[in-house]
Amino acid sequence: MTQPLPIRRAPDHQPRLLDLFSCAGGAAMGYHRAGFAVTGIDIVDRPNYPFTLHRADALEHLAALITSEDIGQYAAVHASPPCQAGCALTVGTNASQGWGGTHDDLVAPTRELLDRTGLPYVIEQPNGQARIRKDLSLCGEMFGLGVLRHRNFELGRWTITRPAHPKHRGYVRGYRHGVYRDGPYVAAYGSGGGKATIPEMQAAMGITWTDVREELTEAIPPAFSEHIGRALLAAVRPAGVAA
Repeated sequence: MTQPLPIRRAPDHQPRLLDLFSCAGGAAMGYHRAGFAVTGIDIVDRPNYPFTLHRADALEHLAALITSEDIGQYAAVHASPPCQAGCALTVGTNASQGWGGTHDDLVAPTRELLDRTGLPYVIEQPNGQARIRKDLSLCGEMFGLGVLRHRNFELGRWTITRPAHPKHRGYVRGYRHGVYRDGPYVAAYGSGGGKATIPEMQAAMGITWTDVREELTEAIPPAFSEHIGRALLAAVRPAGVAA
């Protein structure tokens, strides 16, 4: 098992959030904007990640933090365990970059460790994944984005008001079942068939710090986690975390 990595303390006014399976930092940026100091953990190098990042197995690292009690340096945890084990939109074929290959279902072991931390946490998964409790569901239309990007979130040790799901303004642009449709949203996954270009994905999701297609197709829009982060910040403050 890996040893706990050095802790970089945040300013006193910023509670720290641990971002597991961090990829390129779509979720991290939203939590940062909400007021958290974010530390990412990913099994491969992510040079585009915009905050402090440690290369490590996320679950081994979390287990080591729990054992050493260094987990107490954090106020909350976000986890986006790989969803490709059961996802129809699995992308990429290069296992060395964290995509493709054989995919294990890591949601259950992630939840088990998160429960052991005693901290409030968030587990994120895309639509079609039944392995999490859907305490919150978000859509790009809620934030005026150019993607729908439906995502579900399981919340541990805290709650949030569920917003209404607004009616979509039209189709996602591209081919589906051999039929091309135009619309106000782009398809931020895969390539070809009318799917979004890299600049279109960046603009639609509000992600400017990476131009790697696979990172963009895996990311959640920062608007999602900023919305979650503002509520989470309010939830952790009564526990003694400075505002």
